[in-house]
Amino acid sequence: MGLGIAWAKAWMTESARIVSEHRGELITLDREIGDGDHGENMDRGFSAVLGKLDGLPADASPGDALKLVATTLISTVGGASGPLFGTAFLKGSQAVAGKEELTADDVVAFLTAARDGIVSRGKAETGDKTMIDAWTPAVDAAAAAAGEGRSEPEVLEAAADAAERGAADTEPLVARKGRASYLGERAVGHRDPGAQSTALLLRAAAVSAAS
Repeated sequence: MGLGIAWAKAWMTESARIVSEHRGELITLDREIGDGDHGENMDRGFSAVLGKLDGLPADASPGDALKLVATTLISTVGGASGPLFGTAFLKGSQAVAGKEELTADDVVAFLTAARDGIVSRGKAETGDKTMIDAWTPAVDAAAAAAGEGRSEPEVLEAAADAAERGAADTEPLVARKGRASYLGERAVGHRDPGAQSTALLLRAAAVSAAS
C-alpha cells in the first residue's frame, strides 16, 4: 500500500512538532555561521502549515498537501529558507501531482524534484556546506532502496538516515554559498542549519510512514 493523504498530513504534523522541538538547536547552529533566525523561521512556517491542513478538501491528494506546504512556507518563512524549502515542496508536489497514493518510485521522484528545485533556486552543489549536502545523499539512498524493491517506509528511512549523515558531514566543510561563505575557514567545525533542518524533515517523513 502506498502513501496517501493521511501520510502527507501526518508528515506535516510531525514536521511541525520536530521543528518546534529543535527550534533552539537550529537557532544556535544558525547563530554560529548565519544570522540566527533559521529555527524561528522554520518553526513559524510549519506552525502555519499545521494551521492549514484541516482546510484541505476531502478528496485532496498527497501532492495537494505538499503544494499547500510550499505556498505556506514561501509566504511565511523569511530569509533564504522560505524560498528554498518552498521551492523544494513545490517542485516535489508537481512530480507526484494527481496521485492518490505514492509508491516507492514516487517518493524518489518527489525527493529528486525537491532537491533539483533547491539546486536551481540556490545554485548550490554538493560540498558547498548547504542543505544540498543533506538532500543529495537522501535522494541517492532513496533511489538505491527503491531499486532494491524496498517499501515506501523503508525508502524514506534510508533517505532520512542519509540526510542525517550528510548534515553531520557539513561540519568540516568551508561554506561556499550563503551568509556562511563570508566566514571562510571560521565556518569549519559548524554544522549547516539548513542541512540539519532537512534531516529533521526527512526523519519526520520516515516516522510518519512507519507509524
